[in-house]
This record gives sequence, structure tokens and C-alpha cells, in this order.
Amino acid sequence: MLSGSCLSLQSPDGDLIDCVLSHLQPAFDHPRLKGQKPLEPPERPKGHDPTSMVTENFQSWSFSGESCPEETVPIRRTTEQDMLRASSVRRFGRKPRRHVRRDTNSNGHEHAVGYVTGDQYYGAKASINVWAPRVFNQYEFSLSQLWVISGSFGDDLNTIEAGWQVSPELYGDNYPRFFTYWTSDAYQATGCYNLLCSGFVQTNSRIAIGAAISPTSSYSGGQFDISLLVWKDPKHGNWWLEFGNGVLVGYWPSFLFTHLRDHASMVQFGGEVVNSRPSGFHTSTQMGSGHFAGEGFGKASYFRNLQVVDWDNNLIPLSNLRVLADHPNCYDIQGGINRVWGNYFYYGGPGRNVRCP
Repeated sequence: MLSGSCLSLQSPDGDLIDCVLSHLQPAFDHPRLKGQKPLEPPERPKGHDPTSMVTENFQSWSFSGESCPEETVPIRRTTEQDMLRASSVRRFGRKPRRHVRRDTNSNGHEHAVGYVTGDQYYGAKASINVWAPRVFNQYEFSLSQLWVISGSFGDDLNTIEAGWQVSPELYGDNYPRFFTYWTSDAYQATGCYNLLCSGFVQTNSRIAIGAAISPTSSYSGGQFDISLLVWKDPKHGNWWLEFGNGVLVGYWPSFLFTHLRDHASMVQFGGEVVNSRPSGFHTSTQMGSGHFAGEGFGKASYFRNLQVVDWDNNLIPLSNLRVLADHPNCYDIQGGINRVWGNYFYYGGPGRNVRCP
């Protein structure tokens, strides 16, 4: 059991969830946060209207009706097996260096993304279709997320990331899981997934970062998506995360960053996979639903209602969304706009196929 834990819950998917006193969570190991407590919620962006403030059950661990008490946060327990799967203990919970879209083929990371750039951004929002894509081996992953980015694409890159991922190396299974990430030096020494280092401060007792999301979408069947909002609190400058309809998860303190202390210069939405090419062929790891964008609703994966937050804390539609797929024969993307979904796109693909050998 984690130190500071007052209760442990067994999830049907095998996870152990420890309810940890909120002021004893990993964030407060940070020298700048020692002895502090989580902040009160900030003002939400204007134009943001959660349809209900009721917590929907999106996570397997809470299906039994059990939850963590107030004043605690649920933390997925890291096991010895989790550590043993990592390439090294030092790199556990960290992404390989340089994997933002501009470094197209670095480390075998491949993307199909929509992005906006050239303005000052103070947040981003999207509803992200959830699937359980097949991942070829334990060294690869498939994720769908939003990125809030600032700095150059050198060693001073700052990013905040949130979405869902299938990562056998990190979690030991193939469930899609809600995750967060941050770095202030291009994935070198700072930052990590979820709560695996001191950084992100969780304020919610009902959402476990790193826990499996359920239900998921099915081909020609029911479609399921999660709504995520990241925005900068105009008062204190911290970056907050909301999941679902109005559920605040927590925040990244502004002091973690250099460029993101001020604002973001790019926002990106979309899918990413690792192609390790162990056999010399392209990986068969799927992105999104594993189907190309052209198949459309119910078959291809989507992002919808893409928005950004402006300097005055207003949620606004995107004015200049561009889309890009690194290898469109393997994974592609098609953008659009309509009255119901606002800015949206379909994206993804099967990876290895006759056009992507």
C-alpha cells in the first residue's frame, strides 16, 4: 500500500487503487510544493457549459460503487511487474525523447494529427472517441490525445498532454486507459505519465489517472467518447484538467514549466503509435479504431468539438485547423466542420497493410 493510503480497492481489471490522503500524493514530494495542500478550483473558461455536473462512471475500478473518501485521491498502484517491464527504472513512466509531430519519424513515433499554430493559446478542449486498438508488442503503444505545446522543438519544448492510451509496457495489458503527461525539456529529464513523479496535483477522489476506461466503441456498434479540457487559470497561472462533464481532475503547477508559464504556441489533437519495426516490416499496431478515416462514423475513430481557450479565458472554435498524417498509407486523417460537431476529424488506420508494407 502507498504511504498515506487509508484504503485500497481491487478493480475487476486487476488494478489495485490506493486511496491516498490528498496532501500526501506524489506531487507534494516536489520541493516547491512540500507542506502544501491542493488549491481550490479556478474559474472555468467562458462558453463552457457542462451538460451535467454528475460524474459518469467511465472507469472499471469504480463500477462496484466503491470510491475513495473525500480528502483522498485514487492512485493506481505501481507493481513490481510494472517496473520489470520498463526498459530501465530511471525511464519508468517516461516517454522516449522527441516524439512531437515536427520530428516526424523520430524513434519510430508516427502521428495523424490536427493542429493549430501561430497564436497564443491558453487551453484546449475536445471529445475523443475511445477504442481498444491492437498493439503489436509490449514495446509499442497506441494513444489518442491532445497536446498543449510551447517552446521550440529543441531541448526546451514544454508540453501538457491528456487522452487515452493502450500501453502494454506501462500497464501490462491492452485496456485503453485515461492518462496525462508533461515535460518541460523535450522528454529528457522532466515529467512523466500520470502521477509517477512529482508534478501533477490531483484534486479529485473519483477519477484514477492511469485506470482503464469503459465502455469502449465497437465497429458498426455503439460509439463512446470522453471529453477533455485543459486550460490555464487566469488567476494563479496553473494548467487545470477536466474530464467528462465538469469533473475537475487536478492541475499542473505553472512553475513546472518555462514557456508554458505564459501561454501555448501550438495545440495538437490526434493519434500516435510507436512503430518499432522489429521484423523489418511496418508494425500492425492499430491507431484509433484500426480503420482509415474514410470509413466514417461508427467505423473510424474521431475527435469532435475541437476548441481552444483564448487570452480572455473564452472557449472558441478553431479558425485554422490543419491536418497531417506522417504515413497516410498506414494511418490517415480527414478534417471537417459541421453544426453539431463543430471542428472534427476522423483518423487512424491498421498500420501494416498492402499499401503500408
